Amino acid sequence: GKKMNKPEPPEMFVLKEGEKKVTIIRDTKIQNAGTFIVKKEDHTLGNLLRMQLLRDPDVIFAGYKVPHPLRHDVIIKIQTTPSSTPTVSLTNALTDVISELALLEERFESEVNRKKHREDPYI
Repeated sequence: GKKMNKPEPPEMFVLKEGEKKVTIIRDTKIQNAGTFIVKKEDHTLGNLLRMQLLRDPDVIFAGYKVPHPLRHDVIIKIQTTPSSTPTVSLTNALTDVISELALLEERFESEVNRKKHREDPYI
């Protein structure tokens, strides 16, 4: 039979023993540019970080690609102004995304609790 919407096996997203999550490659041709290879991630993280990086006024360029659909690696390329570095901008983007997600989770839980206390039959 045909397999549809088969969930990904957990091995696709769990690092092997000794495997590095992020590898940084400094660009030797372009000033303030670098490439980050992030293991065991996909478009979800790649696009989220690209969007957050582009909000940073010090980021000149931010892009990502998933080179192969069966290998869960994301390649993120960043170029910054001289007042930042790709590593600093990526670290800031990660911190901002984590804060936004924590706030979203807090607001969601607060709303669910508020609805529960009103004895809403739909929650």
